[in-house]
Amino acid sequence: MIAGTVLYATATYLLMVAAFYHARVRRFHVPVMIFIMISDLLFPFYLVATHDWYERLIVQEDILTFGVWMHLGAVVSLFVLYAVQIQAGRALLRGEGKGRIRQDHHAQGKAILIIRAFVIFTGALLVQGSIEPAAEIEET
Repeated sequence: MIAGTVLYATATYLLMVAAFYHARVRRFHVPVMIFIMISDLLFPFYLVATHDWYERLIVQEDILTFGVWMHLGAVVSLFVLYAVQIQAGRALLRGEGKGRIRQDHHAQGKAILIIRAFVIFTGALLVQGSIEPAAEIEET
């Protein structure tokens, strides 16, 4: 079974792809991207509030696994790209240097789509690794 957090992240990813390909429709593109960036920034707080991370990371020693560190690195990279993307987007909205900034903004958008897909994939792997398999039914 797929976790609700993975379904939510995948749905927002598909919405982000749609906004990426409809970048010229600013009334759609800008609010969707702002919503998704804020949602992504608040997502770790939701996860901390709803999961027992001490048990998972410290007691089960999951903090030492490569998957956790790979996911954390991807999340940090995504947030850095968001910061750079916001700066370029604000410059575009002000009408500054449309040629070069537009190319940078578009390239950063592609990078965000790739990194965000990787974040969702690694997060899904970590979630699936934490779900305990159902007990096997014994035949009597």
